[in-house]
Amino acid sequence: MAADRDLAVAFVRAWRPGIARELSGWEVTAATGIRGLRLLGESGAFATFAFTEANDAAYAVLVRNTEHVTGAVALQADGRDPPTAGPFDYVDVDPYGSPVPFVPAALATVRTGGVAAVTATDMMVLAGAQPSATLRRYGARPIRGRLGPESGLRILLMYLSRAARLRGRRVRPLLSYVREHYVRTYVELALPGDGVDPVGTIDPRAWDGPSVGSNGPYGPLWLGPLCDPALVARLTTPDSAARPREVTEFIARLAGETAVDRPFYFEPNTIASTLGLSAPPSPDELVSALVAHGFRAARTHVRPEGVRTDAPRSAVERVARMLAEARQSQNARVRA
Repeated sequence: MAADRDLAVAFVRAWRPGIARELSGWEVTAATGIRGLRLLGESGAFATFAFTEANDAAYAVLVRNTEHVTGAVALQADGRDPPTAGPFDYVDVDPYGSPVPFVPAALATVRTGGVAAVTATDMMVLAGAQPSATLRRYGARPIRGRLGPESGLRILLMYLSRAARLRGRRVRPLLSYVREHYVRTYVELALPGDGVDPVGTIDPRAWDGPSVGSNGPYGPLWLGPLCDPALVARLTTPDSAARPREVTEFIARLAGETAVDRPFYFEPNTIASTLGLSAPPSPDELVSALVAHGFRAARTHVRPEGVRTDAPRSAVERVARMLAEARQSQNARVRA
């Protein structure tokens, strides 16, 4: 998780320039406090940071880690109970498993204009392997298979949107992503305004994006942007990063992807299998060809071979066929 904590520092630094005062933070399930201590010490944004941990052994380590750190306050408490020091500008929820038990307290203590950072590691549930549990826990029907992780991220955002609306707020995703065994999002908490959150279901019969299977409808899901392009453009790898190369590459992929922030992505191997092509185009070939045909397209951070685009499925398949035919013609000329 070192690279993810690097990204947390990068996020706060990118978010911080628009705020004139020093901030307050709360790490809800702090364990030994590593994430919050890095944010407090490396972001330059926080004057105070509260850490709550219920486990006796972990709390003992947390006290040792924070006792000489200016601005750090360690509390042995249940993360479902907000500290009296709130409200906070930034609240971080990074539990083992589902964040659902901690979301009410987190959203209740974030100031308007502040940020809730939420991680979910219950990917068996969110990504569709346990659909009945997804329905019970999050109130949604997941997409299973290769699109499952992004479906899980969009279910989490939908859940946060609904939970915020119950408290007279709305969420605006600033940075959301899928990595390894978890999903994570940083959402700004704002007043509700007149807009409607981009939450809805996907009916496979009418859906013209990447194939989601035939067992829908799926959702409800967050169908709006995952990131704020202006914030992503400000992300830089911290000098203190533990995994600088990994973080720099990840930020670069996100930066390209935010220009094509559409739900889900195509994979050349899947397209080739569906169309019976002799060989799939490379992801970069597919991106270039889609752009040449007037669409937006970029590689996605979610899967190495994934291509995110605003082109409908029929156009993506047509371009993939053209690339396959061009390759066959070139091979024939070479053999001749």
